[in-house]
Amino acid sequence: MASIRILGTGGTIASRSTGPGGLIAKDHAEDLIQTLSRRHTVSVRNVMVSGSYQLQFSDLRLIAQAARNAVMDSTVDGVVITHGTDTMEETAFLLDLVHSSPKPVVFTGASRPADSTAPDGPDNLEQAVEAAASPELRGTGVLVSFAGKIRSARGLFLASTTAADPYAGGTEVAHFIGDSLHVTARPLRPSPLRMPSEEFDRTRVTIVDCALGADPDLFSHAVHAGAAAVVLAGTGTGNAGPGFVEAVQDAVRGGCFVVLSSRVPYGPVIPTYGDGGGVDLVRAGAIPSGDLKPPQARILAALLTSQPATPEQIHRVLTAAPGRQGGQSG
Repeated sequence: MASIRILGTGGTIASRSTGPGGLIAKDHAEDLIQTLSRRHTVSVRNVMVSGSYQLQFSDLRLIAQAARNAVMDSTVDGVVITHGTDTMEETAFLLDLVHSSPKPVVFTGASRPADSTAPDGPDNLEQAVEAAASPELRGTGVLVSFAGKIRSARGLFLASTTAADPYAGGTEVAHFIGDSLHVTARPLRPSPLRMPSEEFDRTRVTIVDCALGADPDLFSHAVHAGAAAVVLAGTGTGNAGPGFVEAVQDAVRGGCFVVLSSRVPYGPVIPTYGDGGGVDLVRAGAIPSGDLKPPQARILAALLTSQPATPEQIHRVLTAAPGRQGGQSG
């Protein structure tokens, strides 16, 4: 029997219908654990009760600190965080960047609310607790457990607005067959970064869409409005239309970091094209995001620029995509 700390933050798993007002997060962590089988000892802390679409950087810092405090508790073997699906990929990734303990930290949530006729939250929470209690998952970083699949936080993205298993990407670290957990991979862990400070709360990082016909003036406006960094959601392997190369060059000269990502769900940024494409954007000073898509690239850029970091450090961390080691079923 393991000792698991459950941190509640809200989300659909904690939400109930208010009729015409829609769903609202209401349930505290103490409410969520009532359905658990109690195979393990659990303790709870309610960090907040909020829809994840409402979260700010200051909230992410509070969640990160709550997780850090939990893993530093010698009586705790693992941590589960209940969270909304909308921005779970961002919060989980931030915690993964700063996670320095071998103890598992496992995010979970729900696609259907607590008062649904068939809520999925209880099963997801049960499996997340089992994952956090597993000795086999020690040293695998921050994970997301949903609908029987456990994935690494890095590279994860929300792929469906309604599916019971809404996530894709990341490394599938383990899965459940019935009640049995089978570990299939162990992501290689990069060195942890420093915890976010209060400066992180105030750091502005903007994502600018480089869709067909996009206006680079929107990029320049973000820079002039005080962005510490701008993430370009490029097309294809990381490209942008007319005017962006010059705008990137001006921004970098002025001290703003520019990160080049891609709107494509799978595959890394690979500067390939000239004539204003990725090759020219990188020459102008943009830093390729590697395998990170815009939302996670934004989180990393915000953490690094709030500390602060050099362009070389940002480039090194962005391109340090962890590999994986094979695992054994258990």
